[in-house]
Amino acid sequence: MRLLLALVLPSLVLLPACKKKTPGLEDLERPVNETCVALDRPPSDASVEFTEAWPGLRFDAPLAMRQLPADDAYWYVLEQGGTVRRFDTADPEGTLTTVLDISDLLNMPGGNEAGLLGIDFHPDFASNGYVYLSYTGTVDDHFASVIERYTSTDGGASFDPGSGKIILTLQQPYANHNGGNILFGPDGYLYIGFGDGGSEDDPRGYGQDPTPMLSKMLRVDVDSGDPYSIPSDNPWADGVGGLPEMYATGLRNPWRFSFDMVTGDLWVGDVGQDKWEEVDVVQNGGNYGWSAKEGTHCYNEDPCDDGPWIDPVVEYKHNDDNGVTIAGGYVYRGTAIPELVGTYVYADTYYGRFWALTYDALTGDPAPTVIAENTGYYPASFGQGHDGEVYFTDWNGGRLYRIDPASTDEPPTDGIVPTALSETGCVDPSNPAAPAEGMISYEVNSPLWSDGADKSRWFAIPDGTQIEVNSDGTWTFPVGSVIVKQFRNGDTPMETRLLVLHDDGAWTGYSYAWNETGTDATLLTGSSTAVFGDMDWSYPSRAECLRCHTTAAGNVLGVRTEQLNGDHTYDELGGGTYNQLEALDAMGFFTASPGTPESLTAWPSPTGTASATDRGRAYVASNCAFCHLPEGTGGGTMDLRYATAFADMGICAADPIDGDLDVDGAVLFDPGSPDTSLIALRMGSVDAHRMPPLGTSLVDDDGLAAVRDWISETPACE
Repeated sequence: MRLLLALVLPSLVLLPACKKKTPGLEDLERPVNETCVALDRPPSDASVEFTEAWPGLRFDAPLAMRQLPADDAYWYVLEQGGTVRRFDTADPEGTLTTVLDISDLLNMPGGNEAGLLGIDFHPDFASNGYVYLSYTGTVDDHFASVIERYTSTDGGASFDPGSGKIILTLQQPYANHNGGNILFGPDGYLYIGFGDGGSEDDPRGYGQDPTPMLSKMLRVDVDSGDPYSIPSDNPWADGVGGLPEMYATGLRNPWRFSFDMVTGDLWVGDVGQDKWEEVDVVQNGGNYGWSAKEGTHCYNEDPCDDGPWIDPVVEYKHNDDNGVTIAGGYVYRGTAIPELVGTYVYADTYYGRFWALTYDALTGDPAPTVIAENTGYYPASFGQGHDGEVYFTDWNGGRLYRIDPASTDEPPTDGIVPTALSETGCVDPSNPAAPAEGMISYEVNSPLWSDGADKSRWFAIPDGTQIEVNSDGTWTFPVGSVIVKQFRNGDTPMETRLLVLHDDGAWTGYSYAWNETGTDATLLTGSSTAVFGDMDWSYPSRAECLRCHTTAAGNVLGVRTEQLNGDHTYDELGGGTYNQLEALDAMGFFTASPGTPESLTAWPSPTGTASATDRGRAYVASNCAFCHLPEGTGGGTMDLRYATAFADMGICAADPIDGDLDVDGAVLFDPGSPDTSLIALRMGSVDAHRMPPLGTSLVDDDGLAAVRDWISETPACE
């Protein structure tokens, strides 16, 4: 029979070929996704556990949590947008009540360091009903920090918005490094922390200048004088040698500080500049070095060994494991974790890493111990109950967590991320370089630069779920979603990166490094590097992924309306070419149609035929705006989103806050002159000044050309 088949085959080839018809949009069907669904969040590699203390509650950018003095019946949570909310401590599901809303008083000119920032209750609240707030507002037409008192006449169930009394104001030179925490100390005085302000003229000069309140810890007596008096033991109470309000100086940005409820020590997490974050125990009259020093290291003075500086208790360097922004916590005085009693607990906001500061039993030297990492949380602030237990606010996820002892149960088997890429369910197990069935491929109009690596992209969402398309172009994915990106040097796979949305509603990135034979890839637990032919490749840590994939940026960067509003050939759908938005809509991926492609924005390629302005703006939108946007992680107040009006981007003729690279007359964006525009100069740099600072080491010539063309063809700032 086989021989007969062979004899007739030659005649068969003469027959007309039967060509399979490419399906139309109306014929497209959504693939069944049976394997690529995000697992529950895996257990943290930690000596503690984080328990969502009130799982029924959600907040919008929570930045502080406090209890009334000597009263633990309620918690009060400060939201950055201007509201103070209250809930019953004993109710885990909870009912939130807004007790005060000052959102109409706020001035939040970009960045994530402005807004309602600090709160504390007067020690005699039971008799006077006073609460004190710290926020950024407008004073005499200037951006300013404001300390204001409000009054409750019903025991804290509400605060009269008309009862406000301004205690202190400070004109801020810039919407950055503003500090904002306030606390009453055990001495009954109000302590106020202000950063260096990120001055346009001198972003690092106020710490050693005794005249401004910037870069200082202040202490005032709000129980005498109007609106306050100066404690007699303030180091410059007479105004000689410094402002009378000053308690300590040389702090870059004391974002969060606290008092040890047993010893009364004042602990400060001082946010650093370029390289170092530090923990200080602040003393009356102390000088903590900024800006002569950053941590224990010379900054504006070299040598810097002979000054009156008090070095930090501990410091940590900016790197792939530690983080970039410290959030000061509390000295643990609870009973649930005996081994932590007396230790200072703090974290890095953007990397979600937690430390407990202990002391070596033999030498007495401070010895910070990592108690949790790769958590996926954004611990922007901490809280402490009257019982000494410590909590933190997840600024990104809007939840409140309690730090609990690690479970003594057997390690869980659920939620463990597979070690081998081939076992994730998101790739073909027999060929991990190919996607699993049920994955949808996509491509973007204006790619994120990755040192010239070739990329393939797929995503999957759980069956029966849909994606919500938001008006700003971002997409809200359902829990269980997975975004996959494969990086190659030609045909050689280097890395496959999974961005997954776990059961707790938080995204986490997992990096898989390919082996030399190209047969599979292995899960990495931290950052790493490798060489593939002529390409040096850097793998990000999980914490590093979250510096860019933030809530402000929509978490998922490439998968958005403007990026997918273009044609793509779907091999998994019979090889047809369709507009991606139309194809996904036809398959039922969206909760509602995003609209016709013609009615929606499409970002152009940097090498396309669009105008120089559109190409340049699209490039910075896709490569820079995930940090440089309101509430983003980038420094300064730039808003590089594509939809932002040019006049509102905060870049044209704007002075830098991070130096001019020794280029005379350099500003962020100098119309007609890319050689004096720091946006272009930093893109073309390969040293520590490079932007973006993560994930790349080579210059994107095409992207830089697009941005330079945009600058060159912009005639003026108007």
